[in-house]
Amino acid sequence: MGKKLSVLGMVCPFPLIEAKEAIETIDSGDELVIEFDCTQATESIPRWAAEAGHRVTQFEQIDDASWTITVQKK
Repeated sequence: MGKKLSVLGMVCPFPLIEAKEAIETIDSGDELVIEFDCTQATESIPRWAAEAGHRVTQFEQIDDASWTITVQKK
């Protein structure tokens, strides 16, 4: 089970803020799929996940300026 969060068009730090809020709404072991197009979030989201103890299970560039990252809640 998981949840999808689209923060396309949001500037940093809002994708990270939204991700932090969204992960609180899912159960441990579930995945949060985040779609974003803020370049800074390519570093800030994985860093936050690692610091929080969550696991990045997928990180993929969709096109020139958008990505999807899947974070499994600890």
